[in-house]
Amino acid sequence: MKVKGRAMHRFLILGAGPSGLTVANTLLDRGVDDFIVLEKEDEAGGLCRSEKVDGSPLDTGGGHFLDVRRPSVNEFLFRFLPESEWDIYERDSRIRVNGQTVSHPLEANIWQMDIDTQIEYLMSISKAGCVTGKPMPSSFVEWIRWKLGDKISDDYMIPYNTKMFGDELNELGTYWLNKLPDVSFEDTLRSCLEHRAYAKQPGHARFYYPKKYGYGELWKRMAARLEDRIIYNASASVIDFDDHLVETVDGRIFEGQTIITTVPWPGFKVLRGMPSSVFERIKDLKYTGVVISYCGDTLDSKAHWIYEPSPDKDYHRLLLRHNFCPGSKGYWKETRIGRFRDEEGMISFTNEYAYPLNTRNKPEIMDELIKWSESRGVYAVGRWGEHEHYNSDAVVERSIQLAERLIGFTEKI
Repeated sequence: MKVKGRAMHRFLILGAGPSGLTVANTLLDRGVDDFIVLEKEDEAGGLCRSEKVDGSPLDTGGGHFLDVRRPSVNEFLFRFLPESEWDIYERDSRIRVNGQTVSHPLEANIWQMDIDTQIEYLMSISKAGCVTGKPMPSSFVEWIRWKLGDKISDDYMIPYNTKMFGDELNELGTYWLNKLPDVSFEDTLRSCLEHRAYAKQPGHARFYYPKKYGYGELWKRMAARLEDRIIYNASASVIDFDDHLVETVDGRIFEGQTIITTVPWPGFKVLRGMPSSVFERIKDLKYTGVVISYCGDTLDSKAHWIYEPSPDKDYHRLLLRHNFCPGSKGYWKETRIGRFRDEEGMISFTNEYAYPLNTRNKPEIMDELIKWSESRGVYAVGRWGEHEHYNSDAVVERSIQLAERLIGFTEKI
């Protein structure tokens, strides 16, 4: 179909990260091939891209792993990178706090600390609001103190989250904190008495990682199937909701009957046709970027990653690739932009968009934005389309569901 001399595609997909690639491949699976994908970089994968550094892969967007908890998602992805090309690991993540290193989550593993420190933490947790029956507060910092007590809050949770998300922690809501491990005071006390953790592990308790490649290899293979349906170096700058077109930074124009965006809303220069009352609220969406930097030393630890709350360190997390990427050495640091201290000769990768922030007003903003956009034939999915801190397995699941929903809306295959 031609409109105004340009090809009108049935689907126009913005972004070739995990979400956009999944939507596109799901459409192909269902017999729909009238689509194109616009990608701002010169290769696919988004935050999950990898580069070869010092002879081994390094994930340039930070630590990304494939969780085992969504078998249908893994079955979909193993079509591109077969299960035989992955190793599976039991998560070993740790926290450095006050000169001691303990397993994550801290409140389930303080038994690994010296006895005096254990007593300090137990006494603090016993006074926490959730233990003494105080009402649950609505601000992030107060919630942390209410849930975990002052000592874990002051030694770990507040400094770590400040390093990762910024200084204004009370701009964050509490609606997303169900992602944190739920460890009761009784569980903590029992773990100290029995010297073993009592807690359900958070995400990635067991995870897959490629045997020979970085995580980015999966998304490269998904992109290869799409062939010339991906247009690289095409950074979307404008969405016109009236004429259903997208304009790139360099002035190219693409049209789609249905537009699917997986890219950050704050990155658009113009959203033509969108009411100012909706557009202005996008400016209130907060996010942070990170720098991933490589260190060639091999640390003496069996951990897969280590959380670092100390304000004296610029980074907030270490990824020890030699423990999940066979034959490699070294590790990489993840540091929020603004805290990063560059060193001469350091290999680093900057990601402007890394983590959407769960501010108090975000749910209301995104609900209004997505509902209005869908009413105009523009759909949003994934970490950035939905401005939600989803892991890659979650965005794959949601992207499959959206693609199938849209096909059902337009045509039964």
